Amino acid sequence: MLGWLVNLAYLLAAVLFILGLKGLAHPRSAVRGNLLGALGMLLAVVVTLLDQRIIGYGTLIIGLVAGSGLGALLALTVKMTAMPQLVALFNGFGGGASVLVAGAALAETTSVEAGPPATFLVAVAASGIIGAVTFSGSLVAFAKLKEIVRGSLRFPGMQVLNAMLLLCAAGAGAWLVAEPANGWNFWSIVALASVLGLLLVLPIGGADMPVVIALLNSYSGLAAAATGFALQNSGLIIAGSLVGASGLILTGIMCRAMNRSLTNVLSGRVGGAGAGAASSGEEIYEGRVKASSAEEVALLFDVARRVVIVPGYGMAVAQAQHAVRDLCNLLEGRGIEVEFAIHPVAGRMPGHMNVLLAEANVPYDKLKELERANPSFPQTDVALVIGANDVVNPAAREEPQSPIAGMPILEVDKARTVVVVKRSLSPGFAGIPNALFAADHTLMLFGDGKQALLDLVAAVKEAA
Repeated sequence: MLGWLVNLAYLLAAVLFILGLKGLAHPRSAVRGNLLGALGMLLAVVVTLLDQRIIGYGTLIIGLVAGSGLGALLALTVKMTAMPQLVALFNGFGGGASVLVAGAALAETTSVEAGPPATFLVAVAASGIIGAVTFSGSLVAFAKLKEIVRGSLRFPGMQVLNAMLLLCAAGAGAWLVAEPANGWNFWSIVALASVLGLLLVLPIGGADMPVVIALLNSYSGLAAAATGFALQNSGLIIAGSLVGASGLILTGIMCRAMNRSLTNVLSGRVGGAGAGAASSGEEIYEGRVKASSAEEVALLFDVARRVVIVPGYGMAVAQAQHAVRDLCNLLEGRGIEVEFAIHPVAGRMPGHMNVLLAEANVPYDKLKELERANPSFPQTDVALVIGANDVVNPAAREEPQSPIAGMPILEVDKARTVVVVKRSLSPGFAGIPNALFAADHTLMLFGDGKQALLDLVAAVKEAA
């Protein structure tokens, strides 16, 4: 194909990518944005296939059929509650693909040319490091989200070991640039970076997965961009750069939502409920927690005019989103105003609660972000918290020495009555008690989230 035509097609693909990202910024336009991004990628792939000398279209068709079949299978079988795990895997696949493509490009170049350009070798080394970190780190994130791996692994000197692994990988990359004929150097880079990826994610707790997934998504984009430089493919460079930049922006948003630095998250420094936290919990809860029943909570709705529902990870675990929607519809049928307050880091991936509520067909305009939800809590008759803990803990606002001090929270404690649906009084990821559970105007509805909501729906119907 003519060079100018290829570049024009890549430019059009880039425009579609940007429009797609803009569409993904709001739930109403997310589907259209996703389609625009997919169309841009299709255009870039087709142009690349027509422009480059391909090893054989038969091989590509086999890969296309296999990949499409696997993708369709995942789309049909993976539940919405398992989206964080699937996103983590997709990030890993992107990093792994970059490693394999960069390795293949290196093997092809060194077999044809005596001395490949230094810029090419630097790009290959960068792709190997970032891609391998993304792949192994994403596998650990998947295992944590799937609860195959529980808890956090830390040991003395872990940060020093990580720094040494990074330096060794960079050193192996420099060696590759100096001695490109030794292709095995690339795979030593991949091996070192893979171990680094494992050790980077292992210390991080499950509640920090929104940050980790956003960061790994950024890594996968940066790895793709590095591979694009190696292949001299402007389409891949643009796509990877957009993914890398948007992932970093989202990571920053997640960190600000928790009032923590990225270094703090990556070192896994929050958490650890020790004996002190347990005794503090006893002091706060003893004799003050008021257990309630579905029937008692239903009576609150008889006189309520405004209800705000606050979903958390407990709703996802219990798969209670459909029961939540039924309760919402039932209350609205009785003339009660119902909204949802969404914390940016509620769940295990960015937008986790939005995805689950969208699956249950909850209207987008009912979902309010933290900044828009907080001013309305003083005018709220009942705040119904479902499986959330740290994101509604007043300690973030009232206790300067708290591990979550300064973290923006949903200020449900300012509502006239708070109902918390939770299995127990167990602490959240920060490992600290929640004074909200013992507040005078708080009722605890203990039990599985889905069953508690089903009981509540039945009680509201009966009360009517």
